[in-house]
Amino acid sequence: MAIRKTWGFAAVAALALAGPSFAETFKVTVPATAKAGPFDGRVMVILTPDGKTEPRFQTRPDYFGAQMFGVTIDGLKPGASTTIGSDVLGFPAETMSKVPAGRYYAQAVLHRYDTYHLANGKTVKLPAPRGAGQNWRKEPGNLVSTPRMIDFDPARPGEVELTLDQVNPPIAEPKDSEFIRHFTFRSPQLSKFWGRDVFLRGHVLVPKDFDKHPEAHYPLMVFHGHFPEDFGGFRTTPPDPNLKCEPSERFNLPCYNRTEQEEAYNFYRQWVSDKFPRYLVVEIDHSNPYYDDSYAVNSANIGPYGDAITYEFIAALEKKFRGIGQGWARFLYGGSTGGWEALGVQVKYPTEYNGAFAACPDPIDFRQMMLTNIYTDKNAYYLEGPFARVARAGKRDYLDNSPYTMEMENRWELVMGDKTRSGGQWDIWEAVFSPNGADGYPQRIWDKRTGVINSKVAEYWRDNYDLRYIMERDWKTLGPKLQGKIHLYVGDMDNFYLNNAVYLTEAFLKKADPTYQGEVDYGDRAEHCWNGDHANPNAIARLRYNTFYLPKILKRIEASAPAGADLTSWRY
Repeated sequence: MAIRKTWGFAAVAALALAGPSFAETFKVTVPATAKAGPFDGRVMVILTPDGKTEPRFQTRPDYFGAQMFGVTIDGLKPGASTTIGSDVLGFPAETMSKVPAGRYYAQAVLHRYDTYHLANGKTVKLPAPRGAGQNWRKEPGNLVSTPRMIDFDPARPGEVELTLDQVNPPIAEPKDSEFIRHFTFRSPQLSKFWGRDVFLRGHVLVPKDFDKHPEAHYPLMVFHGHFPEDFGGFRTTPPDPNLKCEPSERFNLPCYNRTEQEEAYNFYRQWVSDKFPRYLVVEIDHSNPYYDDSYAVNSANIGPYGDAITYEFIAALEKKFRGIGQGWARFLYGGSTGGWEALGVQVKYPTEYNGAFAACPDPIDFRQMMLTNIYTDKNAYYLEGPFARVARAGKRDYLDNSPYTMEMENRWELVMGDKTRSGGQWDIWEAVFSPNGADGYPQRIWDKRTGVINSKVAEYWRDNYDLRYIMERDWKTLGPKLQGKIHLYVGDMDNFYLNNAVYLTEAFLKKADPTYQGEVDYGDRAEHCWNGDHANPNAIARLRYNTFYLPKILKRIEASAPAGADLTSWRY
C-alpha cells in the first residue's frame, strides 16, 4: 500500500484561530541568486528537537513525527519571501500556538511545481517527477534551508528567518551490468495526456548468458511496487565484510542491511544455477506528478498508465529483450501497492497476463477502505453516534497499538500539499480513483479536514476501481478469463487492516460461478506485508518475491500454454 506508501473537495490549507493569538512566525526567503525562478510549489517549515538527522527526514504521520507547517506559493521570485504564521495548519500540532516552547532545529523546504497543460484543456501545477520517486525531501531541484537551532515560544511575538540556500542535486542514472539492464520508453499516450514528453523506465533483470543465447525467448515477470531507483535485491558479490550495521525499526532487527545483502547474494546464486529456469523480471518506474507510481491502471487524473504500460511499454520491452510476447507467458506479482497493481492489472487486462500474485494488496473492496466503508459511512475519520464519536485508527501493530489515526494521516498530507498534491497514500488513491474536477485536480472523496464523504465520488470509485465489485459485477464475462489467475495473500494482523478487504473478496470468490480456481491464504498474526510464505518471517519473505511464486508460475505455464508454445528455448 502500498504504504504508506490520497484527496476530493477544495481543501482548507489554513485553520483560523478563535480570538487573538501571539505566536512567532517564520519568514522563508528564496535567495536573490536562485536560478530557475520564479517558483511555484509548497513551502514547508519543519521543527524537531532531535538533531541526529535533518528535520526534513523526520516527518511522518505518527504522534512522534516532526512538527510541520506548509503553504502553497505561486510565482515567488528570487529574493522574495513567504510567511508561515499562526493561521497556518500544522501537524502533529494543528496550530503554532499548540507547539510547546523550547529549543528546536528548524528547516524549510520548497517542493517545486511545474505547470502542465493537460489534453482535457485544463491547466494544473504539480511536482514533476525528477528522479527521487516524488520524495520531496530528495527531489532534485527542490530548495532547502540549512538547519538552524532556534528558541521558539508561540506566546512571544517575533519572526524566525530561514533562507532556502541549498538545492537538491541531480540523481545519477543507474548503469547497465551483465544482469541488470535499463530501458527507457517514451509513451505516446501519456505524453499526449500530460502535454509534454513522458517516459516509462524499466529496470530489467536478464537471465544468465542472455547475450549468448539469441535464439531464446523468455517469459516476463512484472514485479509491481513503489518507485524503484534500480533493480533491487540482486547482488553478485557476498555481503560486505566491513558493513556498518543499520537496525530495522520495522522488524526489530539490529543488522537488517546485512540480511538484505545476504538475501540478494543468495538470489544471484540461485539465478545463475544450472537448473534454474530463465526468465525476465522488470521493475517499472512510472512515477508521476502525484505519486511514486501510477497504480498501473488508466485514470482521469494521472492518465492512461494501464494502456501505456500494457500495450506500449511491455510490448516494446519484450521486443528489445526477446520476451515471448504473449499473455500466457506474462505474470504479475507484488506487495501492498504492488499487490493492488498485480490484481488490478490482471482484472483490467484479463487476457494479457496469466496470473496475479497479490500480497497484502491495498484495499481491493472499498467497503473496507482500511476501516471505512465509503458507501455507507458518512465520515471517513470517525465512528459517529448521536452523542459521541470515536476516531478510526490509521495503523496498528500486531497487538493493535495505533500510532496515528485516519484524521492525523490525512492532515499530515494536507500540510504537505493541498489539491491532492502531498504525494501521500490517501492522496494517490484519490488521484487514481477519483473523477477529474472542474479545476483540473482530483475530486475529493472526502473533505480533507472534516472527513465527510462525498457519495457521488464514492460511486465513481466503486464503478471503476473497486476490484471486488468489478469482478462480481462482470464475472459472467470476466470469470472465464480469470480462472486460475487470482492469488491473494495477507496477514490477519496487517498493519493497515488490508486483510479486511481480502475477507470480503474471498467471500465472493468462494461462490463465484464459474469457479475462480485460484488461491486465498492468510498468515496467522502476520503483519504487513505477508506474501504467502509460512516458513519464513516477513523480514525474509519480502526479499524473495522474484523466486517465491516461481513454482506456482511454472505449473501455470505447463497447464495453460497453448499448443505449439515455446516451452524450451528459455530452459537452457
